[in-house]
Amino acid sequence: MSRTATQFGTSLGYDEAGGGDAIPLVFLHGVGSDKSVWRPQLDHFGKSRRTIAFDYPGYGDSDPAPAGTTRDDYAAAILSAMRALGIDRAHVCGLSLGGVIAIALHHAAPAACASLILADTFAAHPDGQAIYERSCAASRDMPALARGRVDALLAAPADAAVRAEVVDTMARIDPAAFRIGAEAVWLAEQRDRATAIGVPTLVLCGDRDTVTPPDLSYELGSLISGSTVAMIEGAGHLGNLEKPDVFNRIIEDFIAAHEKE
Repeated sequence: MSRTATQFGTSLGYDEAGGGDAIPLVFLHGVGSDKSVWRPQLDHFGKSRRTIAFDYPGYGDSDPAPAGTTRDDYAAAILSAMRALGIDRAHVCGLSLGGVIAIALHHAAPAACASLILADTFAAHPDGQAIYERSCAASRDMPALARGRVDALLAAPADAAVRAEVVDTMARIDPAAFRIGAEAVWLAEQRDRATAIGVPTLVLCGDRDTVTPPDLSYELGSLISGSTVAMIEGAGHLGNLEKPDVFNRIIEDFIAAHEKE
């Protein structure tokens, strides 16, 4: 674990692997996890390029998030941390909330994005308000929320070790930070921002995702000119953990194709 200061006087936690001259790859986690969810990707992509997974303010090893923190504040903090680490431009991969933040990051600084990989996410969720309200109510007991939520996140039958990891990670999240993250993701309305994306974009989704169903990925892809939509067979909402080899291969092929252009 490492921490880096941002221009806002706070520090973000991050994990890093790899190096070299290739364009770095940045990973952004979902509302119910932290940077640790990206370990399979750090292990894989760290062999060929600098690869970094960040915690948002209030999550993991980052400083607490002030009340009123927004998705745009998350994006600004990630951008500041990238620059503090000497990263002016990166491939940016976000899952669920991470995808929402990746879209916000591109809106704030398009030149910082070599490409976007938007996994199991959306421009706007039709049931977002209801999910947000349920998330806030359940956040009073994060361990109970984690135990009750895990089977919706993973396609059955879930690997026992992956299931335990998802529960343990979610149970550790500070309830106040989780509520900020829940607002950032579930109340997002970024259709106009998605339409304005001008970098190569891959939209990924588990074909058995019931949290952000494939229809939302197809809708997102239709908003982004020239984007590619890919489904991961047999994966739920957390394809990077459920099917890491497939998840990594699809991203690797996408990045390789666009770095050759």
